[in-house]
Amino acid sequence: MSGQVTIKTLQQKKDAGKKITMLTAYDYPMAKAIDKAGIDVILVGDSVGMVVLGYEDTLVVTVEDMIHHSKAVTRGANDSLVVTDLPFMAYKVNDISYTVKNAGQIIKESGAQAVKLEGGSEIVEEIEAINKAGIPVMGHLGLTPQSVNQFGGFKVQGKGSAAKELLKNAKILEEAGVFALVLECIPAKLATRITNQLSIPTIGIGAGKDCNGQVLVTQDMLGVSTDFTPKFVREYTDLRQEINQALNKYKEDVKSGEFPNSEESFSN
Repeated sequence: MSGQVTIKTLQQKKDAGKKITMLTAYDYPMAKAIDKAGIDVILVGDSVGMVVLGYEDTLVVTVEDMIHHSKAVTRGANDSLVVTDLPFMAYKVNDISYTVKNAGQIIKESGAQAVKLEGGSEIVEEIEAINKAGIPVMGHLGLTPQSVNQFGGFKVQGKGSAAKELLKNAKILEEAGVFALVLECIPAKLATRITNQLSIPTIGIGAGKDCNGQVLVTQDMLGVSTDFTPKFVREYTDLRQEINQALNKYKEDVKSGEFPNSEESFSN
């Protein structure tokens, strides 16, 4: 990757037919590795609640949590565009000034370049207000984890008659000013229709191959996560096994006295 990725870079990639790459990060070492690999976008997702903090869902994550982890990520990202989730109850509370304040606090204190919001027509005024404050906004439709209780679990969205409403909301978000749109867990054909009808980039996660880009939770694609692996995840390696082997070997070496050896110790 050559130079800082911006929202204009993503639009240029869509216009040129080039794919956008996006992964999650919640700490400095992972952000540094992702940035070095030339990934376009790093998402500091509220998925940190489940992936790193061990919660059952994302609903308990706070603005302070997002700032804390985003600070670490921006310290490790030189070129990747850093986007941070606005967490549950940081918006959609009928107080636009409160939403803008939270978005502004995340950007100002963490150094992230944009925020991501989940939802459709119900958050148009908030998107417009955040944009007016000079903060780029990424949208998110389909399976929106902050609405997991309304959906009755983590289920595919946009099937049957619901497809028309999802497409309508995608167009509404584009008109509201989002610079890109995440499509999560929707039928591939629907994602293709949305991608073809929008001028802004779409980024899929469980939405087929025709989106302008793809995003995965890094711990999932590296084979670190142990609780649940969604159908749409491709594991590119199995770090679970490698980590377990290393931990067991360390334990054995300490118990046997093999670690530390003379080369790993200091002489007088």
